[in-house]
Amino acid sequence: MFQELVLRCRSYRRFRADRAIPDAIMRELVDLARLTPSAANKQPLRFLPSHTAERNARIFPHLRWAGYLTGWDGPEPGERPAGYVVVLADREVAEHVRWDDGIAAYAMLLGATDRGLGGCMIASIDRPALREALHIPERYDILLVVALGEPLEEVSVEPVPEDGDIRYWRDERRVHHVPKRALDEVIVEFD
Repeated sequence: MFQELVLRCRSYRRFRADRAIPDAIMRELVDLARLTPSAANKQPLRFLPSHTAERNARIFPHLRWAGYLTGWDGPEPGERPAGYVVVLADREVAEHVRWDDGIAAYAMLLGATDRGLGGCMIASIDRPALREALHIPERYDILLVVALGEPLEEVSVEPVPEDGDIRYWRDERRVHHVPKRALDEVIVEFD
C-alpha cells in the first residue's frame, strides 16, 4: 500500500555505514528523479551521486544535520551515510528552479525506501565549501543533498502533543520522534 511506503519514508540521520550502496542502485534512484515532473519541463536539475568513502568524506563536513537536535553535529563515524546525491540546478538551462528539487529528492527517497534503504533531504549546507570540495562549476547552484543508506535508527511518527510542539526529538534509546499534525487540522475550507 502506498501509504505504508510514505510512512516508512522518514528523514533518517543515522545509517549502517558498512553497508555500501551499489552504483546500479544510485543510478536507479537518480533515474527516478530524472523522470519526475519539472516546471515548464525545462529539466534543469543535475545530480552528482557519491557512494565511495573518499567522496563521501568530502561531502559530510559541509552538511548540517538536525536543527532541533541541539548539540548534535550529525552522525558519528560508523553511522554516516553510505551515499549522497548532490542535487544541482544548471542555470544555463533555467534561471529559476521553483519546486523541481523537492519533487526529485522525494522520488529518490521513496525509491530508496522501496529498496530497504532510507535517507534525508538536507538543505542546510555550507554551499561554498561543498562547491570547492567537489569542484562544482559556478554555473550550477547547489540546491539539496540527499543522504542515503541503510537506516540504523527507528523513527516514530506520532500526533502533535497538546502543547502544540512540532519539534522532533530523540529519547534515551535514540528513537527519533516526529510529531505530525492531525488530518482535520491541515484540511481547511473557505466560503
